[in-house]
Amino acid sequence: MTIHIRAAIEQDAALILRFITELAVYEKAGDQVAATVDTIRSSLFGADSPARALICEVDGEAVGYAVYFFSYSTWQAKKGLYLEDLYISPAARGLGAGKGMLRHLAQVAVQQGCGRFEWSVLDWNQPAIDFYLSIGAQPQAEWVRYRMADSALRDFAAQAA
Repeated sequence: MTIHIRAAIEQDAALILRFITELAVYEKAGDQVAATVDTIRSSLFGADSPARALICEVDGEAVGYAVYFFSYSTWQAKKGLYLEDLYISPAARGLGAGKGMLRHLAQVAVQQGCGRFEWSVLDWNQPAIDFYLSIGAQPQAEWVRYRMADSALRDFAAQAA
């Protein structure tokens, strides 16, 4: 068995959308996927894209993807690597593909001089939590993530100062 991790290319847009949809269904949010092949192509592979993507292949077959971007820590005065999505198809789990993707991203973070490698996980996803703990990652329980989206974002932005 050979695990190969490569940079995603524009021609992977449909594959990435398939993986995004599978991940969203797993996370009980399949109805929230608004992405299309065209929007992935333009947003992920456009010249001004802040994000990058990887494809994981096992024996030549694509089994997963990751999307990440660089953030910045004012306290460290260093950039960080934030993993937005990591997904491995159920049939390929347990083969080392997920760990390989995380190790690859950790190497990118080290090579880029990042002070942190961070991601979020749903609080009910115990298999993922157990996996992350097993590789030495620690939860940041003192921080609560907030989100503003859709009409709340538009309404707040439109309010007069």
